[in-house]
Amino acid sequence: MFGLNIHSRGPVVKQPRSLTPLAFLIYAIILRMITKPIDALITAALKEDMPAGDITSENLIDPGTLGRALLLAKQDGVLAGIDIARRVFLRLDPRTSFNRLFKDGQAFKAGDVLAEIEGRAVVLLKGERTALNFVQRMSGIASATRTYVEAVAGTKARILDTRKTTPGLRSLEKYAVRMGGGENHRLNLSTMALIKDNHLMLVGDIAEAVRRVRKRIKSGILIEVEVTTFEQARTALDGGADWIMLDNMSLPHMKKIVSWVAGRAKIEASGNVSLPTVRKIASLGVDYISVGKLTHSSGSVDLSLEFLGEMPRHIDRVGLRIPARKKP
Repeated sequence: MFGLNIHSRGPVVKQPRSLTPLAFLIYAIILRMITKPIDALITAALKEDMPAGDITSENLIDPGTLGRALLLAKQDGVLAGIDIARRVFLRLDPRTSFNRLFKDGQAFKAGDVLAEIEGRAVVLLKGERTALNFVQRMSGIASATRTYVEAVAGTKARILDTRKTTPGLRSLEKYAVRMGGGENHRLNLSTMALIKDNHLMLVGDIAEAVRRVRKRIKSGILIEVEVTTFEQARTALDGGADWIMLDNMSLPHMKKIVSWVAGRAKIEASGNVSLPTVRKIASLGVDYISVGKLTHSSGSVDLSLEFLGEMPRHIDRVGLRIPARKKP
């Protein structure tokens, strides 16, 4: 109804072309609910980088000087976080112009220009590192995810992330996984029950653990059980588990369980998954493969903010590729 675009395309809310006063009020409230935590995160990041201002730029550049810069890809990758970068500059000065040339989820090549930014030069300098930190980190996650997704193409397996995320950045990092073509496992401890080995050390019995949780949680919430043996998988399924996580199992053991379960529960493979092994695991017929390293070990994509003088000469010099502007 309101053109919310947060789940598939990114943390952007597209404003409808025409709204009644009541509808506009509702739209404004929803917009604020979505953007408020993102803006708080950006504000904290800027404060971290400038607790007492930018003493170099503020004392070197005239505040009225206008500047133009390009967000340049220095290696191939998949974009994520472009609208977070945009909000960094708008947070510093809402008059800043930020023209996206690529969208989140879109692959790019080294030399591509991802965005053009125009505004006060001091603002561009102040926001440069914070904007890059967000978009480089998120694009690194999206790029790594895309390689895993492509590796299992043609199988039914879907790539999942985990809760092994940077504190405070989970929603952004899980969003980046989606932009890479992966899917999100539970967002937090409140959205899905996952009975792991440490729980079982205290409870002792898988069937009893599933029974207790099922009795106390709301209807519709899924229960997953982590298992390391065939017998544990049998007990979990007989006890009513919705998902079974095969933790650090060999390929033959996983294949045996997948065949025995035969679709009666979702099966997730987890533990020491890598690019050389993920296709072999997927070929066993599992439903999901969770990869913790997507968020805890992915590197940042190399991007930079290049300030422009006379743009045509600069483009010739560094070989930038700027997509043709669409006619209005």
